[in-house]
Formats: sequence, C-alpha cells, structure tokens
Amino acid sequence: MPRRGPAKLRKIKKDPLYQDLMVAKLINRSMRNGKKSVAQRQVYTAFELVKEKTNEDPLDVFHKALANVRPQMEVRPRRVGGAAYQVPMPVRGARQDALAIRWIIEAARSRDNSLFHTFSEKLAAEILDASKGEGGAVKKKADMERVAEANRAFAHFRW
Repeated sequence: MPRRGPAKLRKIKKDPLYQDLMVAKLINRSMRNGKKSVAQRQVYTAFELVKEKTNEDPLDVFHKALANVRPQMEVRPRRVGGAAYQVPMPVRGARQDALAIRWIIEAARSRDNSLFHTFSEKLAAEILDASKGEGGAVKKKADMERVAEANRAFAHFRW
C-alpha cells in the first residue's frame, strides 16, 4: 500500500547533559536493541575522552567533525526512457545531518579492535579524526561527492 502524504517528523528532545539536539541524535543513532542508557553512557564517555585528548570543549569538536562530514552533493537514480541515470543533486539539510551522524557511527564501529577496545574509544577517535578532516566518515563523504562530480553530465535530468 503506498504511503499517503509525507512521513510525519518526530520532535526529539535535546540530550540531558549538553542540551544539544545533534548529540541526542548521535545517542539515538548509536543505540542498539533499544538500550538508550547504554548508548548515552558510551557517547558521554567518548566526549570525555575527546576532552582529555584535546583540552577543548567536546561539543565544539563534535560540531566541527559534523561540519567536515556533511555531504553537499549526492547521486539519486532517475529513470529516463528505460535507462537509470545517476543524477547528482544537492543534499537537503536534515539528510546532511542524518548521513553525517550515520557515517561517523559506522566508521567508529568498523575501526580496528586491536587498537581500541570499547565503542567509546572508537567513537572518540573517529570524532577527533573527522574534526581534523580525516577518518572513515570523511572518506565516505569524499567518495560520495566524487561520484556526484563524475556524473555531472547527467545533471540536466534533475527533476
């Protein structure tokens, strides 16, 4: 059955410690099996590790990391006359944030277990790397934008 109208946007509450919406989204996204308190502890521990390593406000480092990971362009498939073209399009704001947070968590989870033992350590390392413009999440953004650039010839198919 097709969807009737756009999906309703849910309001999420700011996180209790930093009073920040993006931190709340990071916690919700890193949560597994509905265990929010565990995810909260892991994210806050990661922020403490960031604070220890940089002597800066972890919130500033996190926002800088997000800014470095947010994609500007993406490709979306568009069917024209039986052929599907990868059409480059700008990424809207809410999706930029969602992708950035998703990529940071994926990159943190896929980090080498021999170097880092806990998810908090991996997340802290990924946030630090992303804030410097390095790491798996930034690489993912660069790959996505490279594909969009390569398909610029199909930009006229944008709807």
